[in-house]
Amino acid sequence: MLHDLSGTIVGRLALAAILGGIIGLERELRHKPSGLRTNMLIAFGAALFSVISYQMASNVGGDHTRIAAQIIPGIGFIGAGVVMRERGAISGITSAATIFVVASIGMAAGIGMPVTAIFATLLCLVALIFFGVFEDRFGLHTRTMSFRVVAEQGQDIAARAHQIVETAGLRPHRWQTRAGAGETSVEFDTEVTSAQERDLLTRLGVLKAHVDVQYFRP
Repeated sequence: MLHDLSGTIVGRLALAAILGGIIGLERELRHKPSGLRTNMLIAFGAALFSVISYQMASNVGGDHTRIAAQIIPGIGFIGAGVVMRERGAISGITSAATIFVVASIGMAAGIGMPVTAIFATLLCLVALIFFGVFEDRFGLHTRTMSFRVVAEQGQDIAARAHQIVETAGLRPHRWQTRAGAGETSVEFDTEVTSAQERDLLTRLGVLKAHVDVQYFRP
């Protein structure tokens, strides 16, 4: 069945689009920068360029890999577009790496290597899903979080919050204190594991203050 699927150009392109869509669906469900359509189009485009490269070389002569070789720098440009630097932290590295792998899967499908393309897709899903759960469960992965602590004026909330963060062994990327309308607020970003997040929220809970948390997803 796989041989029949890879025997036609249409079959190769369809396989690339399907495999890219499967990985893209996982990214879409996790609300990542590159989702279903993006990964499907990247895999499909990589496969199409691989086919065109071979066909043009066969028909008019030249290097069979000339066009296909340009896929790699092109994908690097797209991957750089999903990497963002915000408040001193970098996010989107995993999405950029996924785009790079999806392009290679599309190339494998495009040149008639369906088993390799399918195996690479399964391995990519294992890395994204199961290893992601493993990292979160055992606190191996750090993520950037933004904390906002708000309390009534009259409390030395800034000094107490700063002491709590230092005691927890964390390094804030920024520290802003604002006062007005009868309240004082402290905002800061820091990289924490799941265990450090719980510990910090517990420590901040002793303050008579309201704590807001915002996540920056990788």
